[in-house]
Amino acid sequence: MTVNTDTSTRPDGRLLTVVNPATGETLDTLSATTAGQVDAAVEVAHRVFDSGVWAARPPRERAAVLLRLAELMERDAEILARLDCEDAGKPITECRTGDVPGAIESIRWFAEAADKVFGRTAPTGHDHLGLMSREPVGAVAAVLPWNYPLAMAAWKIGPALAAGNSLLLKPAEATPRSALHLARLAREAGLPDGALAVLPGYGPEAGRALARHPGIGALSFTGSTATGRRILVDAAETNFKRVSLEMGGKSPQVLMPDALDFGVDLIDDMIAAAFLTMGQNCTAGSRILVHEDIAAQVVARFTAAAGALVIGDPAKPDTRTGPLISTAARDRVARAVDEAVAGGAVAHTAGLPAGLHPRGAYYPPTVVAGAPAGSRVLTEELFGPVVTVQTFASEQEAIRTANATPYGLAASLWTHDLDTAFRLARGIQAGVVSVNCYSEGDITAPFGGWKQSGFGGAERSTDAFAQWTREKTVWIRTR
Repeated sequence: MTVNTDTSTRPDGRLLTVVNPATGETLDTLSATTAGQVDAAVEVAHRVFDSGVWAARPPRERAAVLLRLAELMERDAEILARLDCEDAGKPITECRTGDVPGAIESIRWFAEAADKVFGRTAPTGHDHLGLMSREPVGAVAAVLPWNYPLAMAAWKIGPALAAGNSLLLKPAEATPRSALHLARLAREAGLPDGALAVLPGYGPEAGRALARHPGIGALSFTGSTATGRRILVDAAETNFKRVSLEMGGKSPQVLMPDALDFGVDLIDDMIAAAFLTMGQNCTAGSRILVHEDIAAQVVARFTAAAGALVIGDPAKPDTRTGPLISTAARDRVARAVDEAVAGGAVAHTAGLPAGLHPRGAYYPPTVVAGAPAGSRVLTEELFGPVVTVQTFASEQEAIRTANATPYGLAASLWTHDLDTAFRLARGIQAGVVSVNCYSEGDITAPFGGWKQSGFGGAERSTDAFAQWTREKTVWIRTR
């Protein structure tokens, strides 16, 4: 199911305009979902769920539909890659080799896990039997970010539908087209009408209507911490729907004195951590914490590698750095860097090449050293290609600096010493800590943040089913 895009049915004529951030050109115009349309979609979702046309199917039958969806996504992989490239300004190679294959893997993995969400039994006496089973919630919702439009949609769609729910999915207003295409593929795969509704619209209306709707039993959100707070308030003020939040990050990359022994692997992974998706990545390693003994060498090598990144049209295969999502985002990032420099910091950047589209939202990869304490580049999630460099003298200082943030989503650390690696991994307050690499793990490992980065659940792995199911205890007395 998709929302009607005929503006003749919308008396106010409000539109959702999808803009290419590389050129400023309009890609598409959709009708923005209203609160009334959300009400109608929730009603349909409940009707479909109660009918059992999807929820009552055996898990293997649901799995077969989702596996067919994964096959259709493979068939249309290039279409999906180009939609995200155009909508989000993501480099096409990143979409082709990362986002789209990852989304297909997510759908396929959760399909194959559909019949592996087992219940439990209670340890009772001989005259009782306690059975605990997991059941789908019913009509559920997901609100997506714009930085990984297709990949995040798959993280929600996979477990929600595999468990038997009816899902209402609101993509980010800037990047709705891959989710809309995915919904068409789901129908082609045999998913019943109404089991998946994609609702393109604005957060304050469509998103908030989902958060406040008493007919939504669970809602999963990926996005900013500020919006996550509002969703929690909306849920508390209405039906106390189950809420899971994956929010911001200010992730450290911790380099111990022996880190340079990793050679090119270190610099390559540091670059990926810092500048993947132009730094518009919740786990971006935006704070480099480096031991003072190797700081000068790290800064020299890292800034040289950052300056060598190819900046350009995201539709070209060799582009590594495309535009930010909007000119407003670019200007916000630029102001934060300018403020740090005014406070005494040094910004290392190779600048922008000639020939970029004049309306493109480009900002060059930038390394900021010596930022004053409390400056925005150190404390805020900038969501741009900007990293800071801080030094430390001891392991304890490294841990204190890594944890000096309200966020706790991810971290990476580099050392050959196993004991040091264990101490740092245990001491850093983050939901995911990668050692001698930049990684969020794979689909088999849960993903979720600590502190103000996460709340209420995890993505990926079989743990993700907890967001979309409820446990029921059946207590039987035997005679």
